[in-house]
Amino acid sequence: MIAEQVVKIDFSIKENILLSLKHTKEEFIRETLFMSALMLYRKRKLSLGKAAELAGSTKIEFIERLQQEHEFIFDYTDDEIDEIFFDADKLP
Repeated sequence: MIAEQVVKIDFSIKENILLSLKHTKEEFIRETLFMSALMLYRKRKLSLGKAAELAGSTKIEFIERLQQEHEFIFDYTDDEIDEIFFDADKLP
């Protein structure tokens, strides 16, 4: 199995942002990673598992956080729902 490469991404913010948020640097990093994961999950750019990985959590932890944030875990379009029910009708 090939080891996955890790890319370090690094950026600066003004300290007053942390003060306004009342976050430590570590809290800000965790929150930013979660919000990035959430946005990419909402836009269907990342699966639930990959979004959880980006957020630095397990799938269950990510789902629990989605629930705390009142986010939908599964957000299907009308066409996707129709397809699911159509396929379900074919089951014995």
